[in-house]
Amino acid sequence: MKKETTVKTFVLRIDSDLLEAVEKWAADEFRSINGQLQWMITEELRKNGRLKKKRQHPES
Repeated sequence: MKKETTVKTFVLRIDSDLLEAVEKWAADEFRSINGQLQWMITEELRKNGRLKKKRQHPES
């Protein structure tokens, strides 16, 4: 049986220069800013052994 994931929302304060860089990267990857941030966080968690099982990248 597949476990469903719960999506939670939260407010993120981010420096305008950092946000601009994320926006450009997201556009290059044809993702939304939210999708790009999810992908970035997932990749770093995976690289650092913080995710137990392999998940698919969010594609937004």
